[in-house]
Amino acid sequence: MAKSPDTVHPIKCYGYGAADTSGTFSPLTFSRRVTGDKDVRFKVLYCGICHSDLHFAKNEWGVTTYPVVPGHEIVGTVTEVGSKVEKFKVGDTVGVGCLVGSCRSCQSCSNDLEQYCPKMILTYSFPYFDGTITYGGYSDHMVSDEHFVLRWPENLPLDAGAPLLCAGITTYSPLRHYGLDKPGTKLGVVGLGGLGHVAVKMAKAFGAEVTVFSTSPAKKQEALEGLKADHFIVSKDPEQMQAVTGTLDGIIDTVSANHPIMVFLNVLKTDGKLVLVGVPEKPHELPAFPLIMGRKIVGGSNIGGLKETQEMLDFSAKHGITADVEVVPIDYVNTAMERLLKSDVRYRFVIDVANSLKAPLN
Repeated sequence: MAKSPDTVHPIKCYGYGAADTSGTFSPLTFSRRVTGDKDVRFKVLYCGICHSDLHFAKNEWGVTTYPVVPGHEIVGTVTEVGSKVEKFKVGDTVGVGCLVGSCRSCQSCSNDLEQYCPKMILTYSFPYFDGTITYGGYSDHMVSDEHFVLRWPENLPLDAGAPLLCAGITTYSPLRHYGLDKPGTKLGVVGLGGLGHVAVKMAKAFGAEVTVFSTSPAKKQEALEGLKADHFIVSKDPEQMQAVTGTLDGIIDTVSANHPIMVFLNVLKTDGKLVLVGVPEKPHELPAFPLIMGRKIVGGSNIGGLKETQEMLDFSAKHGITADVEVVPIDYVNTAMERLLKSDVRYRFVIDVANSLKAPLN
């Protein structure tokens, strides 16, 4: 049974959390642990809002522990380090993404794939090693083992860079792993939202020829002119889809709504790869015939390990990659969630925590 942080941790923290499945956020005072030997404590400056935060707030995946304080796209300034911390010092700018713990000894951890560790610990609403529940970045400060803290590149903006800690690594990792990072690769991106727009930027930086697939014709101008994609296809238009049959080396499917994938398998060349990073509510129907006839692959990918996430941040800084963001105060979070549900954001909300979250004087 999870322990109450108040009985174990003495450091008061202030943030915004949801207390029940209504998913309504309100101010919350809770506790964090003291800074351990290998811990880094930092003041939270910015925290991105991910669609996962909405799922957790409403317990739509059935794993939420209340109260839940979301946030796993966190950037801040180090205020304290433990006596055995080697990589960071007070005053450094750092980031924390989706993970704050893993066993550090299994095969996945040994291969810098902490995200696949059977004992991985998510940044919020997950049991920590001491039995308490983790709290995320909708809060005034964080504490994490230094292994799960990332060095923030000097020339990477804090606000527009924060979503890279989830959206960035979620799209960068499959491009690298599935060999879709080579110049000249013909790559499709399905969906032009929080993940999709970053996927386009990552792929273009790798030198790919990018085709965006969307059900919304209204996104054509943004895809071609705003994000510099090479082609735009309305995926519900049979003629447009037929015209690109067998032309792509790979596709990154970022859509979390229910949708057919058969049409995208047809767009792939022989040996093409369809990689899923979105999580629809209902399972996909996977037809065998187009896979067999084209020796095609359907795969998946989940964020990235700490080594690769640092690599992604450095790559983004080098190539000027950031998310397109709308910066909001923390008391706007309920409205932001309502708008997120309607896809009414281009393309990620980021909370200006440092300038809008004020702890009560008492």
